Amino acid sequence: MELSLEKNTSHEIGRKVEEVEGLKRNLSGVVGKIITVIAIIMSLYHLYTAGFGMIEALRHRALHLSFALCLIFLLFPASKKSDLKRLPWYDVVLALLGVAAGLYIIVNYDQLAFRAGWPTQWDTAFGILTIVLVLEATRRALGPALSVVGLIFLGYAYLGPHIPGIFAHRGANLESLAEHLYLTTEGLFGIPIGVSATFVFLFILFGSFLEVTGAGQFLIRLSMGLFGHMRGGPAKAAILASGAMGSINGSSVANVVTTGSFTIPLMKKVGFKPHVAGAVEVAASSTGQYLPPIMGAAAFAMSEITGIPYITIALAATLPALLDYVAMMMMVHFEACKNNIEGIPRAELPVAKETIRLGWHLLIPIFGIIAMLVSGFTPLRAAFIGIILVYAASWIQAHTRITWQDALVALERGAKNALGVAAACAVAGIIVGVVSLTGLGLRLTDIVISVAGGNLYLAMGLTILASIIMGLAMPTTAKYIIVSTVTAPILVNGFGVPLLAAHLFVLYYAILADDTPPVGVAAYAAAGIAKSDPWKTGIMGFKFDISGMLIPVVFVLAPALLMIDTTFLEVVKVVISTCVGLVGMSAFLQNWLVTKCYLHERILLLVAALLLVSPILLYDFLGLAIIVGIWMLQWRRRPQTAEQKAAVFA
Repeated sequence: MELSLEKNTSHEIGRKVEEVEGLKRNLSGVVGKIITVIAIIMSLYHLYTAGFGMIEALRHRALHLSFALCLIFLLFPASKKSDLKRLPWYDVVLALLGVAAGLYIIVNYDQLAFRAGWPTQWDTAFGILTIVLVLEATRRALGPALSVVGLIFLGYAYLGPHIPGIFAHRGANLESLAEHLYLTTEGLFGIPIGVSATFVFLFILFGSFLEVTGAGQFLIRLSMGLFGHMRGGPAKAAILASGAMGSINGSSVANVVTTGSFTIPLMKKVGFKPHVAGAVEVAASSTGQYLPPIMGAAAFAMSEITGIPYITIALAATLPALLDYVAMMMMVHFEACKNNIEGIPRAELPVAKETIRLGWHLLIPIFGIIAMLVSGFTPLRAAFIGIILVYAASWIQAHTRITWQDALVALERGAKNALGVAAACAVAGIIVGVVSLTGLGLRLTDIVISVAGGNLYLAMGLTILASIIMGLAMPTTAKYIIVSTVTAPILVNGFGVPLLAAHLFVLYYAILADDTPPVGVAAYAAAGIAKSDPWKTGIMGFKFDISGMLIPVVFVLAPALLMIDTTFLEVVKVVISTCVGLVGMSAFLQNWLVTKCYLHERILLLVAALLLVSPILLYDFLGLAIIVGIWMLQWRRRPQTAEQKAAVFA
């Protein structure tokens, strides 16, 4: 099997990612070069601030937003009908206004601080202008969904006195809204854009530098060498490779295109149906964003919002992430078993030892970042040094060496890949600002507590639904910030769930939205590669992820899974019971354990899985006994002869 580590392959994949994620304008000549220069300058600026000192937070965030707005209006057309090879004059004007929106803050920084609470007409005008530009830029970069949500929250803030019932509030006029959202760090320039301007941007840039070395192909080759020969091997390799890449790049869509370009055709080759092959890649790509050390940069946002040290979050998220891999692997294994899908002969696979010999040095930056974070480096400094490590490690072997042309490509691509996140985080700032201005979070908590009647299970169900809905069509970091602001306080304040458990809970279900039709963008990307129906791909991807979605329920009910205030024995107990429960849930969903299940066996497997989620030891024993009993019964009746097997697989 040919999977090259050459940088040309990486560059081609990078272009495919840009196409899928929506960077549609293909401008050449002087205009194209100007845009490239702006993107490179944006990356160099962020590298400089990370390595040599940050300017004031408000100024830094304003400049970050100016870069993002300028590039979005230059790169993203106003509609699908626009000429993709021409830059209209009005988009140039909008790009310049985007620059002005941030420069107004930077130039007038001292005066704005002096007259805090007494905005001028110019302050209000620039505030309104910036809000409009952010909503339009987000519509272009990510589609209308998030912009509509932003408009709804703005309408809620403005129309407060006219809203009936518990949601009524005193309201805010245009002047007070513009001041709160534009001139303070409670709105557009709050924590969301702050996270985007620091941690998220640097780790996206880190991923871009790693990508041009051929690291993605190395991980795919290694995964295929280790798992490709097993039953359903290409699908298992996709899970491993996509998990590793997903932790770094923070985008389900980019992950699907990067790894799926290789793994989906191989899954189809061994017998997986096209929509199933695409679905495995969709589920595996989103799963990677739970995986430490980087967790798609959401962990850094979580640290900023909760005040919990990053390393504590990463350690707590480790066991749930690994268990999620268990769930995915079991789903794929049962899918392969019930369809009699074998692996790829070893002779056709990369040799793991040879792959490691050719690419071991590409792991140095990743392990280096882990070591720095554990040693107490700030995430920003760790990412900066990590980029330097990528460049240095690439020179260990000639075929991965980063030339100055590759470095420019990485700088350009890093900036472009960060645009959607920056826009989404700006809208997230609007939403967070409205929530703080109106007290909406407290009202939602009261409503859910009232509806749930004090029942934690019902409250979790409502929180799951809200997290999935609000997580649709958004980058990971932005969706986490929004759902954590609106839904996490419900579990913390209303039901006493530990702060870290509540925030990881809503993160898991918000990421599940990447697989959820009709807005599951990752499913559309995978379907394009697999040549399958996007709806069938998305629904099947959702199915592959459902088993692992038991895990957040477990760590809310038993925080020992997050290693919170617990003992070693408690951790072992909850890990074992969760593992067995995931096997039971996967078998229920796939209608297969050792062989095809009878209806009553399938129902019992579901019951057993739910029992094993409970922290009560007796329920764990009952669930374990049910699964072991069904396994023994199915083992005795498993098909032995060729005729029996043919009947099962018919």
